[in-house]
Amino acid sequence: MSNQDEVGYRHIYARQILAKAGVTQNQRLESALTTVRREDFLGPPPWLFRDVSQYRELASSDPLALYQDMLVTLDAARHVNNGMPSLHANALHRLGIREGETVVHLGAGSGYYTAIIAELVGASGKVIGVEYDAALAERAQTSLSGYPQVSIVHGDGLKWASGDLEADVIYANFALDHPPAAWIDNLASGGRLLFPFGVPTIEAGRPTAFSRWAAFLMIDRRPRAFGAQFLAPVSFIWAEGQEPAPEGRHEALAEAFKRRNLARVRSFRWCVPAAGEEWYGEDDWGLSFDEV
Repeated sequence: MSNQDEVGYRHIYARQILAKAGVTQNQRLESALTTVRREDFLGPPPWLFRDVSQYRELASSDPLALYQDMLVTLDAARHVNNGMPSLHANALHRLGIREGETVVHLGAGSGYYTAIIAELVGASGKVIGVEYDAALAERAQTSLSGYPQVSIVHGDGLKWASGDLEADVIYANFALDHPPAAWIDNLASGGRLLFPFGVPTIEAGRPTAFSRWAAFLMIDRRPRAFGAQFLAPVSFIWAEGQEPAPEGRHEALAEAFKRRNLARVRSFRWCVPAAGEEWYGEDDWGLSFDEV
């Protein structure tokens, strides 16, 4: 197959993914999905994909088979996958990444969605990919070598912070039960933070690698406060290295999710006392029903 045919196939894939994600008009994201070669970030065949509750081998060594809306494994033992394209396409669309912005991608994996973000910010932008796993960070570094605007950091995304750099966008690809202070404090004015927020599945009294209740939470920094909204329910791998939750947090969060009123959340309280009705809150932060 010629290079032109491959690009044409990826263009069809991009349009299908955006349609499934409910995105009707985003030419820049469509172009990014068309440009980035997914096979460059998944290693050689055979490839494993996630089928309901188990991994199965993809019965093809043709890279074109990868252009489907499916999870492809990066590390089956740890349940780390190259995520569902339509889920990430919707998230990136909602983030509204603009050319020239600075984006921090936490949980970058092998770098496929980092590359798509790099296409969105362009040569004038900056992308910092942070990956907890050393082997995946090394793979991402190699695969993204053609993007001078991208730097890959091997480290703990929960603790990412930079005293001299504010992020226009922070996009985290692991679930956790609180908004880390390092993320909020490093979010630029007008900046957007999106991460899977929820509680882990518990087995034998211990958290597992997966979320039990979770939804994409977007927080945006405004001149005097923070807006907030839940976008959609999600299932994500639980953050590695997360400290034990304060007593009662997970139980209270689970009850909040069960009330099914996530759509009413409008703002995020940070380091100020609670003043109105909240979906969930602690002493120094909360998710409120009040408009900003």
